[in-house]
Order: sequence, then C-alpha cells, then structure tokens
Amino acid sequence: MSGIIRNMITILVSLFRHGTAVPVGCVRTAFLVGPWDTGIATLKSDKYFQLVEAAQFDFMIKTGLLGMFLRNGYRFVNASQLIKFSRPIRIFTKLEIETGIAYWDDKCAYFEHVFSVRGEKYARVFVKVKFKKGGKTIDPAHLVGQ
Repeated sequence: MSGIIRNMITILVSLFRHGTAVPVGCVRTAFLVGPWDTGIATLKSDKYFQLVEAAQFDFMIKTGLLGMFLRNGYRFVNASQLIKFSRPIRIFTKLEIETGIAYWDDKCAYFEHVFSVRGEKYARVFVKVKFKKGGKTIDPAHLVGQ
C-alpha cells in the first residue's frame, strides 16, 4: 500500500515539473525513508524496487515521455532488475535517486538508478525495460528521439 501512495505523491509532485528534463539526461528524485520502508532500522530490499518504480514515473513525467506513452497507447514492461548494495540506508534518511537511461538497443532500454545519501552512493539498480504497443516491441531510439 505504501508503494501506491508513494507513486501517487511522486506523480502529483512531478506534474509541476513536466517537461523539465530530456530523455537522454538524468533526473533526480528525493525520498524520505519512513518506518513503513524498513525492517528494524534499515531499508528493506524489496523497498528499493518500490522506490525505483516511483523514480521511473518521475523520470517519465519530467522528460515528457509519459504524455507520449498515453497518446500513443505505449506501455513499458520491466524485463529484469539487478541491484547492487554498497551500504545500508537507515530509517528517516533523506535519499536521492538519480535516474537515467544508461543504454538502449533495438529492443530494450536499460535504466540506471543510483541511490545517494549526502552525495555518497549507497546502491545501484539496473532495470531492463521493453516498450510495447499491443504485442509489438517499440524501438527505444524512436522514443528518446535518437
């Protein structure tokens, strides 16, 4: 439930900054780790993926891609996710996620999400994403304007 609420808040806040970034750039999103995100005192591993999902929504809105997706009936599917933990993130920590498209080929885009606390990197998540329209895969280069 906390993931849905976080996504809704992220979407509402992002709408005020719609179109302020480019798809080939990076978008920074700030979050606060609350008690609902932690086990005893650190961010639970499944919550990293919830935060990444919210950061992807923020990226899609700020770059204007979400509007294009809605107009054209596109959707995105996370094909795989990989996470590398460097340090634990404690409760009530303000963190920043830097989201960008690290690479794309003719079928998938590879998002990189870097979790930072006060400028230090704490984790990195890679997400392989397919863009679809019906059963057809859309070339990511078409979407990012390359």
